[in-house]
Amino acid sequence: MLVKHGKGGEPVQRVVVDPEVPRDVAELFRRNGPLLYRLRTARPPRGQDDPRIPGVLIGIFGGTVALAAGGLFALGAPLSAAVLLLTPLIGLYLFILGVVYLVRKPSPADSVERILYAHARHWQGRFLILEDFDHNARHLLGRVQRAIDFVVHSRVNAMGMLDSVRNSVMLPAEEWEIARLLTKLSVLRAKHHNLARGGRSPEVVAAMAPLERALAASEAAVLARVEALERYAGHVADAERALRAQGQIEVLRAHLPEYEQLVAETGAARFSGPEIGHLSDDADMLRRALRESVRSAHEAFRHLDG
Repeated sequence: MLVKHGKGGEPVQRVVVDPEVPRDVAELFRRNGPLLYRLRTARPPRGQDDPRIPGVLIGIFGGTVALAAGGLFALGAPLSAAVLLLTPLIGLYLFILGVVYLVRKPSPADSVERILYAHARHWQGRFLILEDFDHNARHLLGRVQRAIDFVVHSRVNAMGMLDSVRNSVMLPAEEWEIARLLTKLSVLRAKHHNLARGGRSPEVVAAMAPLERALAASEAAVLARVEALERYAGHVADAERALRAQGQIEVLRAHLPEYEQLVAETGAARFSGPEIGHLSDDADMLRRALRESVRSAHEAFRHLDG
């Protein structure tokens, strides 16, 4: 399976994005999970689109003009002379500010950060990062993403033996829906844990019992969806194994005439007939196994989709 692992063999979960988010933005989110977390918890990045910049420039400009005008009048210059002297000064000052403002180039990291921040604000609530999940939810999310990655990158899917079009639409939607439910479970588990702190009287235990049952039922329902995805991936894995074995058998069958000729020339025909004949039987059996695996995968998909 095409899944990255971190220290200790734990899967590295990717950012989960609502399928409605444009693909290029979704890929940007997935590539920058840690940065998304920093942007969520830190101040907005500064850059050319920082709304404070125009105000700062106006303030500097106004202060400079006021100081220059005050100095001229203090020296006894008439109003007309002050205007004549200030006009080129103002023009030069604005020109320098404009050049500095336009020439300033943020670093590539700043650019990515600002672009990411803008998209994160626009698509707020339409993506989920690792910190949105508690430990149990992260584990289930890893199982979901491993199953989806295996199906999407399988040979049988690439060869069109599965419904690759529906896979490309339904599997991301299922990942998003499960992830969304896992974040809700994470929040409720944290609240439930806080409510249970400091000991509980029998009355509180009785009052919380229905809530605990509701939480457990919801956890079981989400787990069932995860397991359904894994069953689908399991059928795809069976089809992958059958396809790979079928290919190997077909390679062996392609060389069969060479073996038959060797057997005939060496006079060992009485030993080879039944054994070599098994190749055809094995190939037929694998073709049937492949068809059955693909059929089972389609049935699991329909169950998952339903």
